[in-house]
Amino acid sequence: HDFYGQRLTLEVCAQIRYSLSEEQKEGSVVGNLAKDLGLDTRTLKERGFRIVSTSGDSLFTVNQKDGILSVNGKIDREEVCERSGSCVINLKIALENPLEIHYVSIEIVDVNDHAPTFPEKEKRLEISESALPGARFQLQAARDPDGRMNSVQQYKLSHNDNFRIEVKDRGEDRKMPFLILQKPLDRETSRRHKLVLTALDGGRPPKSGTMDIIVDVLDVNDNMPVFTQEVYSVTLHENVPVGTTVIQVNATDMDDGPNGEVFYSFGKDIDSRLIHLFDLNSRTGEITIIGQIDFEEMNNFEIDIQASDKGSAPLTSDKSITIKIIDVNDNGPEIEVTSFSSAVPEDSKIGTTVALISVSDLDSGVNGKVVTCSFPEDIPFKLMPSSQENTYSLVTTSSLDRETISRYDITLEAKDAGQPPLSSVKSITVQVSDVNDNSPEFSFSPYAFYVMENNAPGKYLFSVSASDKDTGENSVVSYQIWRDGVENKYTSFININSENGEIYALKSFDFETVKMFQFHVVATDSGTPSLSSNVTVNVFILDQNDNVPVILYPVSANGSAEGVEEIPRNVNAGHLVTKVRAYDADIGYNGWLLFSLQEVSDHSLFGLDRYTGQIRTLRSFTETDEAQHKLLILVKDNGNVSLLATATVIVKVVEPKEAFAASDVKNAVKDEEENNVTFYLIITLGSVSVLFVISIIVLIVMQCSKSTDYSSKYLQDTNYDGTLCHSIQYRSGDKRYMLVGPRMSIGSTIVPGSNGNTLVIPDRRGRDSGEQHIHYPEKRKHEQEMETNRERLTVYIGWSACWVLNNWVYYIKWI
Repeated sequence: HDFYGQRLTLEVCAQIRYSLSEEQKEGSVVGNLAKDLGLDTRTLKERGFRIVSTSGDSLFTVNQKDGILSVNGKIDREEVCERSGSCVINLKIALENPLEIHYVSIEIVDVNDHAPTFPEKEKRLEISESALPGARFQLQAARDPDGRMNSVQQYKLSHNDNFRIEVKDRGEDRKMPFLILQKPLDRETSRRHKLVLTALDGGRPPKSGTMDIIVDVLDVNDNMPVFTQEVYSVTLHENVPVGTTVIQVNATDMDDGPNGEVFYSFGKDIDSRLIHLFDLNSRTGEITIIGQIDFEEMNNFEIDIQASDKGSAPLTSDKSITIKIIDVNDNGPEIEVTSFSSAVPEDSKIGTTVALISVSDLDSGVNGKVVTCSFPEDIPFKLMPSSQENTYSLVTTSSLDRETISRYDITLEAKDAGQPPLSSVKSITVQVSDVNDNSPEFSFSPYAFYVMENNAPGKYLFSVSASDKDTGENSVVSYQIWRDGVENKYTSFININSENGEIYALKSFDFETVKMFQFHVVATDSGTPSLSSNVTVNVFILDQNDNVPVILYPVSANGSAEGVEEIPRNVNAGHLVTKVRAYDADIGYNGWLLFSLQEVSDHSLFGLDRYTGQIRTLRSFTETDEAQHKLLILVKDNGNVSLLATATVIVKVVEPKEAFAASDVKNAVKDEEENNVTFYLIITLGSVSVLFVISIIVLIVMQCSKSTDYSSKYLQDTNYDGTLCHSIQYRSGDKRYMLVGPRMSIGSTIVPGSNGNTLVIPDRRGRDSGEQHIHYPEKRKHEQEMETNRERLTVYIGWSACWVLNNWVYYIKWI
């Protein structure tokens, strides 16, 4: 049915077959389909005359005008049908209205357009002269792409008396040639045969292809090699250079080719030592030296040589070569250490035997006699000859010190009596083992550390470090705080890590309670017996701003900082109303107080000196001014985080007559207080100054009684000065007083590793100048107490000097 549902009629006609030779040109006519099928050429185009299905539709085309079937391109039967016996291409021709299908078969007829070819142009065969007649040798067949009769049909061999060709048919146009030996070969008559094999196809005329066959006649190995000499003998000096030719042997073989080619080798039972001394050239028969020929090891050699041909079954002949070695003086003395102690304790006694040494020479006679055995003289060892000839003992000649020289590289030299004399050397290394003979040494002595007060208990403060010149266990140092029974409450405040010397505080320090203390640290090594040393540690406590200012005046009866002042109404500007007096237990900037008006009823009436705390009138009173004024005074220190206190002063303005009597009494009291304070201050400063001078004299006497090295121990470090750090402020009348003490200089250095809260005074003296050793016998106890007293006196004098100088400065300023 078509698209509209109408029934269609399909007519299939009979099949048409055409025959066409290959290699036709494009456009060649195969046949007239319209005529052969009885179709009207006028309706071919309307009915869609075309090829619709075929195994080779691209090879043919139809013309819709005249119905002619023609070749669309060049047709090669060998490509289309490969090696098929018949080559047929089927086409399907379709027409419409009505629908008709016609089948067309086209047979491609083969044309002899290819000649036979062999895979190789030349074939080489090797045939032994012992091969028997009838031996078959398969050859590669020729190939011809054409089919049937146009393929390879026969082979021909060029004329030869020894060979003929035989062809075996394997079907499908395959014929396999075989070369047959029909007469024995003789190599001496002819070493090589050249043949030509020709392949012919069945075309008319036939085409052909050729292949050259070269037959090499192989020799039969029937002759063995023969040496040219009956006896081979040679003499050779020992120590000849490597590569020297010893002898060359020669053998000949009457055979040809590999059967007549001779190569040389050592005998099967040759000594393995000879293989490392001599080399045999397998091609030339030349024997050369490849090792050291030593007469003392072997003075005669006998070498077996084999000459063999290269036949498939090689033939061999043997010959023996005798080599005699001539001796020369080539051996120097040989030094042997028969007994050796590689490590010698540094406390070994003089004369300790370190090694036993023997000297020998393999040569004989004068050449083998040893005349000297020596080594450098700048080492603490010497050679002592023994009763046995050429035997020596290496002994110590002086004390050893591992810390100075830990090893000795000793070079021994021995010389024989030959001409010229030969000598040899041998090096031995003597290690000096460690003995615990060095005490630990501290990095500084004494130590000085600065610690901020209010430190956290259990927190790391600082560390001490000691090193030991010994090695191993003898150099492992442990630390402890020396508690010798003398009462020192401060040693209970600290603890030390026994492994690394880190020191921790067990409590918090208060500068206002203790400003300095000292203790001793003992460093002990792990040797047996152990050695130890000690160092003095001075700890200076640094102030923090942890005390608020204390108001000394005004103070009311109930203890509050509040006071009442009465002044006449007729006072002028600048009149001193009163002074606010305050005290701060801290020192330096932490104790430096500043005053300011926090609240005042009339800012134009009163003024406050921020440094002295004096309250003065800024102008005269008027009738309109109130009779009572309240002033709130703020007192704060100069710490990083300021602490403060307040005081209240109530100023009452009274009539002049009422204030006069009270003023006289008050001024008299102030003058008396001022005079008393001045008198006491002068007495105090004078007494301390006299005490300071006496202390200096005592110190000079004590220092003169000590050695120069010990006196340099307590030189005051420049990083710690005595400038103002602590101040106590008070007032009397119109005067202001300040007592001062020493403080840490601003330029002091914080040592890395001290956690930021410890200041260390570097020791700029030699490390050994202040080293102390603890010896627990009673005879040392008195010396240690004297040293402790001297240290305390030195610290006391330093503090006193700072305190006296600073207070005199302030007293002069006050005057």
